[in-house]
Order: sequence, then C-alpha cells, then structure tokens
Amino acid sequence: MRTVALFDLDGTLINTEPRNRAAWSRLFRRHKVPHDDDTLRGFAGRPGKEALADHLHSFRGHTLEELHAEVVSYSEAPDLPAVEPVAGALDLLARLRRQRVPLGVVTSGPRDYARAELAALGVLSAFDVLITADDVTRGKPDPQGYLAACAALKAEPARTVVFEDAPAGISAAKSAGTFCVGLTTTQPAASLTGADLLLPDLTQVPWPLLTPTGPAPSEPSPVG
Repeated sequence: MRTVALFDLDGTLINTEPRNRAAWSRLFRRHKVPHDDDTLRGFAGRPGKEALADHLHSFRGHTLEELHAEVVSYSEAPDLPAVEPVAGALDLLARLRRQRVPLGVVTSGPRDYARAELAALGVLSAFDVLITADDVTRGKPDPQGYLAACAALKAEPARTVVFEDAPAGISAAKSAGTFCVGLTTTQPAASLTGADLLLPDLTQVPWPLLTPTGPAPSEPSPVG
C-alpha cells in the first residue's frame, strides 16, 4: 500500500510563527492583558479562536469574534516579520512529487488563508488534499483533520507520514495513528514529545520513512 505525506502549514511549510507570535502579543498588549512566552506558545498549532477562547475571560467587554478579527488585522501589518518557506520545504515537496507521493495539508487556519499562503509559495497545485479549520468541527489536538485527509486520499493512517511543528499537531497526528516527524522550527525538542522522529527543518528528511512492515531504518534523530 502506498505511503502518503501530510503537512501542517504554519511553522512546518512556512515560517509564520514569528509573525503570529507578534500579532498575538500585540493583542494582549493593546488590551493590557498580562502574558508571557508560555502563553504565546499555547497558540501554536491550534485554531486561533479555540486558543483565544481559553483567555477570553481576561478580555472583559469583548467578544471572541471581535478579538479574533483584531488579531487578524495585526497579522497583516507591514511591520510584522515576513513569511518565508521553512528551510528545505520547496525541495522536499518537489522530490516527493517526482516520486508520485500523494500529498496533503492539514492546517488549523481557514481555507482562504491556507490557499493564499500556498499559492504565494507556488505550491498550491502540488497538494492532492487540503483540510482546514473550515472542514472540521474539532481542531488539533483532535485527530479529526488528519483522519479526514487520510480518508480523502484513501490512505491507511499507519501508512501516513505527518510533518508537524507543534505539540497540538503531534498529538493529533499520533492520535490518528500516523508516523509523525516533529520539526523544531518553532518549539524546543523537549516540547515535541510523542514524535517518532525529530528534525531541525525539512532539509534532512530521509525518504521513504516507512516500509511495508513499519518505520524504515534510519540514523538517530539529529535533534537532541
């Protein structure tokens, strides 16, 4: 049975985490709500509204919709960090396409956002399936998105390799029954517990990662 590859978007294919953290930090500062690095890390890999709902009690007098719209407006500000592809992302996608590996994206972002970011990289057409926050009722760490992608590709989760950068995404991937590669692009290695393999980015990805009987033999993870 064929192996498929599924990718998270933010922090995995594109380096948006500095921009996202700056936007969330600006929201907290503008409303004089105390926050720290742990607070901001809690937004990584989760749907924005779901993560923000955990802090809604601190933004008195404001609705979830108002605050989410505000942070989206900040993310488009020209003074925030620019978005670039994660190192090795474009080369890896090209390599997998040449090998006819089915590809998908499973992101906590909305569909319009995901399509725009992938189109800006010139890789939108490379993917066979795109699962976004608009397609699920429960976001990461729930496995619903990854299971939906597997179903759309007619792939067994056990024959699926997922690339993720955040604890919530790794939890979702493992709960779905997939092999998960954790990237330390946005989080320290110690935070990515549960990943089957840790890599610093997408420049050192061995392929195939799965054999018909399970994970392929590989060198020890280069991330300690």
